[in-house]
Amino acid sequence: MSSRVSAPAPPARTVLIHRNGDRFFPGRKFLVTPRRFLTFEAFLDEVTRSLQTPLAVRNLYTPRHGRGVTGLGELQDGGHYVAAGSERLQKLDYLNQGRKELRGTRKSEGLQVKHLRGAPWKSNTLAPRQKLPHPPLTIHVFRNGDLLSPPFPLVLPRNTPLEWDTLLATLTEKLELSSGAVTKLCRLDGTQVLGKEELGNGQHFVAVGSEECQTLPYWELLVPRDS
Repeated sequence: MSSRVSAPAPPARTVLIHRNGDRFFPGRKFLVTPRRFLTFEAFLDEVTRSLQTPLAVRNLYTPRHGRGVTGLGELQDGGHYVAAGSERLQKLDYLNQGRKELRGTRKSEGLQVKHLRGAPWKSNTLAPRQKLPHPPLTIHVFRNGDLLSPPFPLVLPRNTPLEWDTLLATLTEKLELSSGAVTKLCRLDGTQVLGKEELGNGQHFVAVGSEECQTLPYWELLVPRDS
């Protein structure tokens, strides 16, 4: 009596997709299974919806060598890929976004511990640390839907409490949106920023009024490449 053995289904894979040319986007995870995505085109459509790209995603590239991915079978579990439309792949350090500062902090802490261990004759009583002044926080703000005006640099003091309504009022005065007052601040992917603690030094945002946030290629068109 014979029995038929079915071929095993391809295993589920988790991949991290980056946006082409967006050096501040940390990437988004996708679970790829045969049941969820029957075709490569269906997966690209889901990436377009999830990343909220201004143009439809039609190409995936490997971040290191820029090799194009042509099918679901080429996606590796744990792999990183860059989503793009018809434009060329912009070569950025996608794999190490947001890690340089962390590595530098750990290195400095390690040196400090080594110094204390190598000086046992010194007193255990350490002098109080002097509080160093915190540098101001600078963000760059685009006008919603405006692909002609460069981003406005806004300097925010770190040591002084700042009410969110005050920040929006300042942007209303400085940017003079055609739609009126600035009611919210969004990231370049259209997600809303809810407080000052979500602002990062040197990051870019979009000031929005009563209308919907338009996810346009502000960075690609209005920020010089050498910056």
